Amino acid sequence: MENNSVSLHRVVTATPEKVFRAFTNATAMASWIPPYGFLCEVHELDVKIGGRFKMSFINFSTGNGHSFGGEYLDIKPNEFLKYTDVFDDPNLPGQMTTSVWLKKVSCGTEIKILQENIPAMIPTEMCYLGWQESLEKLKKLVEPEIPDGAL
Repeated sequence: MENNSVSLHRVVTATPEKVFRAFTNATAMASWIPPYGFLCEVHELDVKIGGRFKMSFINFSTGNGHSFGGEYLDIKPNEFLKYTDVFDDPNLPGQMTTSVWLKKVSCGTEIKILQENIPAMIPTEMCYLGWQESLEKLKKLVEPEIPDGAL
């Protein structure tokens, strides 16, 4: 956690295709991306190079929230995503960049995430903690194999 960046690494027992879908589907994103105690509303999600996204995280306890959005810089389906993040709050200036690598491995998918240029007002350890919680939720979304027609 140096230079206002965080790096994470996980392996999940799901295919790269399923993990990629979780990063590119608005309903899926809303379910796993906010850390525990937050809700997420996805306002826009246009997953293509140059496409934009916009979402809000809402603190469930207080009802307060913050919005942010960005642009997709690079996409290789089922392998790589790179996008920017800019907060609407002027107290959180600058542009973060997030890169996500997905690699097929013997038991599923290796996920590597690098988030850079985190605003100085956000302690990097809190950002890291939030990502850890989000990745736990991602795992619970992508690992179950539920057959078609099952309720």
